[in-house]
Amino acid sequence: MLESKGTLYIVATPLGNRDDITLRAVELLAQADLVCAEDTREAARLFAHHNIKNKLISLYEHNEQQRIEPILERLLQGQRVALISDAGTPGLSDPGYRLIGAALERGIEVRPLPGPAALIAALSASGLPMERFCFTSFLPRKGARRLQRLAQLAVFPGTVVIYESPRRLAQLCGQALPIFGDRRAVLARELTKQHEQFVRSRLSELERLYHDEPPRGEVTLLIAPPEDHELSAEALRPLLLRARRPDEPPSKAASRIAREFGLPRSEVYAILTGQSDSTSEEE
Repeated sequence: MLESKGTLYIVATPLGNRDDITLRAVELLAQADLVCAEDTREAARLFAHHNIKNKLISLYEHNEQQRIEPILERLLQGQRVALISDAGTPGLSDPGYRLIGAALERGIEVRPLPGPAALIAALSASGLPMERFCFTSFLPRKGARRLQRLAQLAVFPGTVVIYESPRRLAQLCGQALPIFGDRRAVLARELTKQHEQFVRSRLSELERLYHDEPPRGEVTLLIAPPEDHELSAEALRPLLLRARRPDEPPSKAASRIAREFGLPRSEVYAILTGQSDSTSEEE
């Protein structure tokens, strides 16, 4: 008789304050057959704080691929495996995505144990609109791909939440400024820790504040939604040109892209046809 398959549990853990963990998570981490942790040393400190005694193995970016098969074997034998990251919810800019995907491909049940996530904590206290938001993990570090991602985020009609290295925060604000405009922005730093801080300002001011001395600790940058006057077709020229489909007539492309991006059709048409200051249209 074949054994039933086990379950992979995705367990959210505290961002900083070790008491920010659910009772269900503590119980599961104590009873699981195996706990996979991004950093076993950090996990051990959390376990000691809550008097959890269980077996830990490491699962981080550089060994995840090699560890997947042995973990899947245990799951296929009916065991319960818990996945945790250093802080917050696994898979959100942390290891685990590959394991989760591989488990689902094998027909293994995956269950979440919800809890802390830096993006939600930062958003909830930011003072920026929360009804619609876009999250992106760390951007490409440099080059055209980084600027392209910023251009794509600039047209999103809600708050943008970005994880970034504190060393690159000022650079990010400076690069975002000509694309987004000088929007309201919030820096959330060291969430739930002793030196937690929210700096509510604008992109230009955040760039100035941290140009010479980066902030300390982990940071999340939040950028307010666009105001109507902030989004110009000219500022988004590269993105608009890429949005045009092959063999699509300029007039049809202008109507579609203007509707999708919330821009004046005449401005989009001028960009697509190379007439940046023209308002006439030739069909």
